Amino acid sequence: MMQISSGSASNKHSLLNVMNRFIAAANNMDETIMVPSLLRDLPLEEQADSEVEANNNNQELQCPNKQKDMYEHYLLLKSIKNDMEWGLLRREVSSGAGFLELPVKQEEKEQVTGDLLLDDNSDLEHQFHYHLRGLFGVLSKLTLQADHLTNRYKREIGGGSFMR
Repeated sequence: MMQISSGSASNKHSLLNVMNRFIAAANNMDETIMVPSLLRDLPLEEQADSEVEANNNNQELQCPNKQKDMYEHYLLLKSIKNDMEWGLLRREVSSGAGFLELPVKQEEKEQVTGDLLLDDNSDLEHQFHYHLRGLFGVLSKLTLQADHLTNRYKREIGGGSFMR
């Protein structure tokens, strides 16, 4: 059985560290936001700023957020954290469809099995590094979003003096 050395876990650039930072930020968000329903109908700041700028320039938004309000964004971050902690298999095994269930389960299964067969495992190292860089980037952004959502919630309920 392969063991992970304690030195690799302490490296601030390790995948485990980046994952732990996101999970810690999501846990902090979840502990801070006691009444998630207060987030309903509160627009994301970035989205609101982009819409104002786009309306002023009469241009279409280039990269709109899929979440309509802070509540949906909160649910997305919690769902991603749960997927990281419990894995994707839990989603498939569960009988009920979750809030963020994607209707492309069959497509995901085909990609997992089909892509590897098509590539014939020719350049696994390149694929690994490509996806690792992407994972680092996504987890870093999700961590910032969880922290931002937590701080915004504190501002909205008047708890801004308790910000970390």
